[in-house]
Amino acid sequence: MQIREVRTYALRHELTPDEAFAGAKGWHTARQALLVEIVTDDGLSGWGEAYGPVPVCRAVIEELYAPRLVSRDAMAQAALCHELSHGAHADWAVASLSAIDVALWDLKGKALGLPIYALLGGPFRTEVRAYATGLFHRHVPDQARALAEEAAGYAAEGFRAMKLKVGFGLAEDVRNVAVVREAIGPDRLLAIDANEAYDVGSAVHLGRQLAAYDIAWFEEPIPHDDHAGYCQVRAGVPMPVAAGESERSRQGYHDLLARRAVDVLQPDIRGCGGFLDALHLGSAAAAANVALYPHMFGTVVNLFATLQLLAALPPGTPAHWPAEPLLELDRTPNALREHLAQNPVVRQEDVVQVPSGPGLGLEIDRAALARYGT
Repeated sequence: MQIREVRTYALRHELTPDEAFAGAKGWHTARQALLVEIVTDDGLSGWGEAYGPVPVCRAVIEELYAPRLVSRDAMAQAALCHELSHGAHADWAVASLSAIDVALWDLKGKALGLPIYALLGGPFRTEVRAYATGLFHRHVPDQARALAEEAAGYAAEGFRAMKLKVGFGLAEDVRNVAVVREAIGPDRLLAIDANEAYDVGSAVHLGRQLAAYDIAWFEEPIPHDDHAGYCQVRAGVPMPVAAGESERSRQGYHDLLARRAVDVLQPDIRGCGGFLDALHLGSAAAAANVALYPHMFGTVVNLFATLQLLAALPPGTPAHWPAEPLLELDRTPNALREHLAQNPVVRQEDVVQVPSGPGLGLEIDRAALARYGT
């Protein structure tokens, strides 16, 4: 089965003013993504998604990777990606390679009639518990009230866990955490995510102020590449510390684990190198007694890929009732997540079924793909 063509799709969904949302790094007024489709000589297609600037990743895939893939054996995905990885040290080169890796695994699963989790040795689970990611800032007169209402809505849907964005100043962050915790009660998991907004001292100060609110983890409190700073934050705050979505190199992940800089590792399969790299990170995290909860904030392609990974991740500890990994389920407006699949994921309250079809288990809606293409 030879690779005939490598196609890229730049997608964009404009948000209305009511849909726009802000994290610590600024406003999101559109959702955009780069998908890659690898087509074989017998007509099969595999899909992947890159984590990074669309024009940059598109150029890397079309100019650097695609010419080296055409006419190669699509079933040799590990060997192909190993070959392409030589020189792929820049962040966006690794993100682009991640898209290629996922697409090749999708192809292999389709050729063999098996889901990717079966090719990776699973499943360890066929359904996963999700936490709701939302609770950003919006164009509303009363942020705290809007956040409390949004959080209560997630609770009413059946979510037992959710994540709140912080990084808007210590006083506002404390106020928002307090109202959200009051809205959802003491029994639901509440995590916070600063998107690298703070320096070490401010992050420690905020973490200590939030001690009474039972925070499940403090995500990306400081810039992702300050691993020594993460050690300081972890030593100074009373809740677990999480990071990893912004890492791209194996060395970066290894350093986080070797330094004991985090309690929760969060690779994104769009940016960490693909399935085998993510699975290796799961083993390394387990050896370090660190939880691994994959980051997920992309299109439906990334959602299906993350579910396949979660099905294949072994339990982290040898307990009779081991702690299971969580699925990050983005709840912000995104047509690229909601409209590109002919077969959307099945969710009952906060439990999501892992697709069992071949490859990713995803059937792309090509009409929607054309509608959001740029």
